Amino acid sequence: MEPLTIKTPADVLSFIGHTLGFWPRESLVCITLADNHVGATLRVDLPRHGTERSYAQTVAGYLAHDTNAASVLFAVYTTEPHDADHAKPHAATIAALTGALAERGLIIRDGLLVGDDTVSEYDGDPKDRVSLPLSATQSSTINAEFVYRGSTIDPSNRITLPTSTKDTQSMKAVETQVQELQCLDLRDALQQSRTLWNGMLTANAYPSDDQTISLIAGLQVPAIRDQLMADIPGVDEPMERILLAQTHGTPQWSRVEWAQQLLVHAYTHSGTKHSAPILTAIAFINWWEGKGSKAHQYLELALDADPGFRLAKLSEMMIGSGMVAGWNMDKGTAYRGHGLGAS
Repeated sequence: MEPLTIKTPADVLSFIGHTLGFWPRESLVCITLADNHVGATLRVDLPRHGTERSYAQTVAGYLAHDTNAASVLFAVYTTEPHDADHAKPHAATIAALTGALAERGLIIRDGLLVGDDTVSEYDGDPKDRVSLPLSATQSSTINAEFVYRGSTIDPSNRITLPTSTKDTQSMKAVETQVQELQCLDLRDALQQSRTLWNGMLTANAYPSDDQTISLIAGLQVPAIRDQLMADIPGVDEPMERILLAQTHGTPQWSRVEWAQQLLVHAYTHSGTKHSAPILTAIAFINWWEGKGSKAHQYLELALDADPGFRLAKLSEMMIGSGMVAGWNMDKGTAYRGHGLGAS
């Protein structure tokens, strides 16, 4: 694949949109740079007033994990006014970030201020600042190349789930299979569920309804559920290391992507009573891929389905604390489909 050359602010915004997969809102996006090559892309919500210093330290800590980085390009996406009559939006945040990055040997190469309709350089006198219409991104060279490769930019980061059947008959079938699994020796039940799941992960088509019901049933049993989740990346290492994305081996990302499609398919065959483990597994996949804000949304949906679901509660605490999946700390293991996303 030919490398892409970023030359203009419109190119930068197109790159950000296609890398994240959506158009950021009230966000700070940072891109690490080394020898004019792009490194990691990080999106975080803009901070509340009074939290700028701790926020900047957290962001700088994330970016410093790219050990090849020498500088950072940032873009502030905000609806706050930014003309000559108003203070520069989030100036305290950028000042704190500049200092936090300097402590780690990183400098800010450039910055952009993105409003509802225009983009301009962040620094400089507002009276002299040249603004470009955001519509320029549609005709940028980078945008054209990404579109040619099949990429799209969603208008927001909000997830939309397909409709679940919530079919009474399906729910009864799941309950019956859960009881059958619980009657088996755990080792046999685990082997049965893993064989089914790994067969799905290596197949080229969606499973039958009966196989889907069996998958949903396996995900209802905690000991089986955790192992099925650990089987997703195709890494032969201890389950705990896989779930926390701290393995030595590299995940099979195409397998992880297919697993999400299979889990969404399973969700459409599940009732509310059985959907929390499925949604939590999807949340883990998004966290592994660096999409923390989407992972957070899936966990919220899981807790809506089952407010007492312990794994979703614990995962929400972990992701909410700002913990980044270990795979995203290394270019060799990080998911390349999108940049880092933190809630």
